[in-house]
Amino acid sequence: MAQRARDLRPLIEGEAGQAEAQGRLTAHVVDALHEAGICGMWVPAPLGGGELSPKELLAVIETLSYADASTGWVAMITTLENGAAGAYLGDEAVERIFKGPRMPLFAGQGTRPGSAVRERGGYRLTGRWSFGSGMLHAQYTHSLAIVEDTGEPRMFVTPVEDITMLGNWDVLGLRATGSIDYAIDGAFVPESYTHPFAQFEPMRGGALYRLGLLDQALLCHSGWALGVGRRLLDKLIGHVGARAGRPGQLAGSDAFHTGFARAEAAFRAAAALVHQTWDDAERVLDSGGHLDVRQDTLVRLALNHITSTVAETARFVQASGGTTALREGPIQRLFRDVHAGMAHITSGPAVLAECGRELAGLAPGHAWVALGLEP
Repeated sequence: MAQRARDLRPLIEGEAGQAEAQGRLTAHVVDALHEAGICGMWVPAPLGGGELSPKELLAVIETLSYADASTGWVAMITTLENGAAGAYLGDEAVERIFKGPRMPLFAGQGTRPGSAVRERGGYRLTGRWSFGSGMLHAQYTHSLAIVEDTGEPRMFVTPVEDITMLGNWDVLGLRATGSIDYAIDGAFVPESYTHPFAQFEPMRGGALYRLGLLDQALLCHSGWALGVGRRLLDKLIGHVGARAGRPGQLAGSDAFHTGFARAEAAFRAAAALVHQTWDDAERVLDSGGHLDVRQDTLVRLALNHITSTVAETARFVQASGGTTALREGPIQRLFRDVHAGMAHITSGPAVLAECGRELAGLAPGHAWVALGLEP
């Protein structure tokens, strides 16, 4: 699957500018992602999906994100969510959702909840959510809400016809993700179209889905950071090399050589932590287990570290790129996309502080609940 993603690079790169201008991926790119099987890479095998392993998913997302940050972002979110739906929803919902000739795409929000009221046979869902990445390409939404009376967080799947698209995507970077706000006003969601947010045993599919939804999202964002970080450095290599031999250029600067060496080393070290962490996690899953508290900590730490490292890389590339980095083009777009992506809640400073607390042995008897430690 990673090779199929690599084969799409010329198309994705060629249409990235148009995608940014229109605020969504081009139809050609979306069709190509479907035809390559990438839109089903997260879906359980019994439903005809690829059900890739964590390391395989990491490689595909990295490859797509290297080609274009927004394409990688949309692909990882829409496939994470259709995979979760396939793994965790009830049989009636799955039979309806996955019956078409194409894999359905999902978009939504799992961090800022709406509200749900229990009714006979299901729930009544209401709320407003921000940052519905990929919504303009989706057939279904996958939204977090808190059940009134019980306080349980659950994910609710609704067809896009049940939502109101609110727009509000005027941003610095990741413009082609179309991460619009949306609202749902009293839609009925049948029981089979909902599942607990913290579900670690799938209804169908194998080891991947024992990660639960949040850790799968952390895997997504780690792959994205790997791809855009490597692309930043490679773009700078090309920029500097094209100007080598001219008087006063960076290619002849010892200060630049030193800075680039440090940037390369920092990125490779952060990437190594991501790969080591997910190698270990995959071994646990393949043996039939679940991640323990320390492994959950390292999954969060690896994402936080690669994200902050890539942000530093972006600043170095922007400072080194001269007027090329200021003008509209791939380097400027990468710089903007990185800073939009690093604002995601999963990579925030509060998560890093919690990682430090657990690693320092200051949270005995605690476990991860979403992005925080609780007794």
